[in-house]
Amino acid sequence: MKNIMVTGGAGFIGSNFVIHMLEKYDDYQIVVYDKLTYAGNMDNLLDVSDDPRYTFVKADICDAAAVEQAIQQHNIDTIVNFAAETHVDRSIMNPDAFIQTSVYGTYVLLEAARKFGLERYHQISTDEVYGHIPAGYSSVETDNLEPRSPYAASKASADLLVNAYWVTYQLPVTITRGSNNIGPFQYPEKVVPLFATNAIDGEPLPVYGDGRQMREYQYVRDHCEAIDLVLHKGVLGEAYNIGTGVEMENLAMVEILLDELRLSSDLIRHVADRPGHDRRYSLDIGKIRALGWRPRHSAEEAIRVTARWYRDNEWWWRKIKSGEFKAYYQAQYGRRLQEAAPTN
Repeated sequence: MKNIMVTGGAGFIGSNFVIHMLEKYDDYQIVVYDKLTYAGNMDNLLDVSDDPRYTFVKADICDAAAVEQAIQQHNIDTIVNFAAETHVDRSIMNPDAFIQTSVYGTYVLLEAARKFGLERYHQISTDEVYGHIPAGYSSVETDNLEPRSPYAASKASADLLVNAYWVTYQLPVTITRGSNNIGPFQYPEKVVPLFATNAIDGEPLPVYGDGRQMREYQYVRDHCEAIDLVLHKGVLGEAYNIGTGVEMENLAMVEILLDELRLSSDLIRHVADRPGHDRRYSLDIGKIRALGWRPRHSAEEAIRVTARWYRDNEWWWRKIKSGEFKAYYQAQYGRRLQEAAPTN
């Protein structure tokens, strides 16, 4: 494993993974392969832009010829697939792009990995493939997949394809299923950067429903370390859950974020919930712990570090929260906020 193609590497988790790998391994070559949709951002990769071990290819994973050309040109031996449409709300508004990228795009990558006999194909998945998890239970990797949104269904479908290529063709694959990631470079449609940037500007924070949905918030660089570990020590054909093992209500996350920013909870607005909103996710992380991994940050630490990053890096997000983002935000939250009442 020396020449790694990171698809979706200009996105949030992908870019953090690229930075992590180049910092840790002196002899690895990293090719970022990214279509640069709205959430792909070359600013995310500024820290490595002058590194001779880093190469960028602008292309779509659904384009089989472009994928094969990149593999051959850069002598790729490993693919790590972060490429996906990732926001549940957008998947409800427009499922098509999610199916194209996560299902068909994954198929294209798997076929290329099989054709060229790559050393490893690694799929980045999500805890949302398990669906709503009842109280008192945490998902294990062998549980049935029961996705409840178009986004989650597209990711579950990709997982099943990856497993099928392992069983049918003995393609050397692994899968990781992560809980809610937060940290630098996360597009501000997602809840933590949305609330941090809204709060900084004194704008309301639209909390879905009663805000008591349970989530595991993990720091993105902790997640990247776990992916790295699975790449090097994970068992072929296996999936690994990656999270904190500690749940938190969304409202508690908001209170921590506002406390870190020294801002008032008067900004909170409870708005109409989204359709099919999973009430609780919870991961059993015993399998990745058995490989020797532990998260470096608690959920509260991750929220506070992330809030500070958005406070200190307005240069990164201010230009994003305009244009396309404004249109999306109005479509998603405009009416909800008009009908909402202040919490206090």
